[in-house]
Amino acid sequence: MKLTQYTDYSLRVLIYLAQQNNQTQIEEIAKFYGISKNHLTKVVHQLVKLGYLKSIRGRNGGIRLDQSPADINIGKLVRQTEDHFELVECFNMETNTCPIAFNCGLKGALNHALNEYLLTLDQYYLIDIIPKSPLNDTNYNLG
Repeated sequence: MKLTQYTDYSLRVLIYLAQQNNQTQIEEIAKFYGISKNHLTKVVHQLVKLGYLKSIRGRNGGIRLDQSPADINIGKLVRQTEDHFELVECFNMETNTCPIAFNCGLKGALNHALNEYLLTLDQYYLIDIIPKSPLNDTNYNLG
């Protein structure tokens, strides 16, 4: 399974803020990772709506974590930011056109794998995935 860019950016924002441990600007995060500020703004807006971030308005405004890194569950975040988990066509019976969908064992195997994937992510919190050494531009510009 491949995470969407949206989920990837959501995780990057949270990791960055947890590592910095203070308020910052979207522009700073976008520059650090070498990614689009406009796209990152949409991601941050959703993370604020979900309660992961706090947005501070005004001249000295910015964003910061609104929860402790020990309370932000990675599995929950992935479920909230991914648009679907349809690994194959037959996961969506409304649009499925596969002629063997009702007799095929692949759907069950893939569904089991997906559940295990999410259960594994449920075991991790933001605190567990924060880099142990300080972030710097040369090591993390993955955009």
